[in-house]
Amino acid sequence: MARIKYIYNTETCQYERVSISAWDVALNLLGFLTVSLIIAIGILLVFNRYFESPKELMLRKENEELKLHYDILDNEMADVEKMLQNLRDRDDNVYRMIFEADPIPASVRTAGTGGSNKYKDLLDKDLIQEDLIVDDFKRMDRLKRQMYVQTKSYDELINLALHKEEMLASIPAIQPIQNKELTRLASGFGMRIHPIYKIKKMHTGLDFSAPRGTPIYATGAGTVKLAEISYRKTGYGNQVEIDHGFGYVTKYAHMQMLAVKKGQKVKRGDLIGYVGSTGGSTAPHCHYEIIKDGKKIDPIQYIIQDVTDEEYQKLLELAARENQSLG
Repeated sequence: MARIKYIYNTETCQYERVSISAWDVALNLLGFLTVSLIIAIGILLVFNRYFESPKELMLRKENEELKLHYDILDNEMADVEKMLQNLRDRDDNVYRMIFEADPIPASVRTAGTGGSNKYKDLLDKDLIQEDLIVDDFKRMDRLKRQMYVQTKSYDELINLALHKEEMLASIPAIQPIQNKELTRLASGFGMRIHPIYKIKKMHTGLDFSAPRGTPIYATGAGTVKLAEISYRKTGYGNQVEIDHGFGYVTKYAHMQMLAVKKGQKVKRGDLIGYVGSTGGSTAPHCHYEIIKDGKKIDPIQYIIQDVTDEEYQKLLELAARENQSLG
């Protein structure tokens, strides 16, 4: 039952019944709905600003996962590019030099794989991350092109190798001591701290640390051109030099004992002496050099047998450290 309202009339001094018209009801209802709508819009705006809908939460999670996987893929591609660069360096600076073949021109290695029309389908889709996606496709195409060129280069080198078996047997190609765990390489080729003078001087070989008496092996076939016992406390100490022919000579220094004589023929892997600390050495190690056409070169480029690509990469990193040589 509806409530009846009265109002006091001061002129008649009587209570009079209040009559409510339909218009008054409509206005009151309209006002209530307006206020409710304003409150609802305010709540919605606040919710949308500070809270995410389930769909938005799902999309954000997907975007985060996609970014994570993209970053992983980007790092993997960078590693592939780095390994491919190492293969190119060894190809041009070692393998092709060994076989006296001209390096592959940079213009061939970096040649494009197609014009802008190749990516027209992607560009026509108006992708949000268009530049990022197209750049990745271009990067992948460059990698595939460079890998193809490298494969053809190896085909050419195989043909050259078939006619140079003697040369391949002679070229220095292994580490002079057993180093399966890759823990023996103590100092590389280049400017290093001299162990006695404590200043940077040119270090013309690789130092392999090892206990006294550790066997040292010939890194290629050849003829012993020097087998010297030295009692001086400076220089190379007891040392062996092997002439491999084709302009290559290897030197093994600071030895404790020699196992070969001058004029003796040796093959790759033959025992030639034992690790010591003679001459200007500060600790037992094998100092190993390669001389090509009278010039001392970086031996790390010639460790091409009995190591995987990953192991060779680790040797490169160890040799690049600017630490102190052992003598």
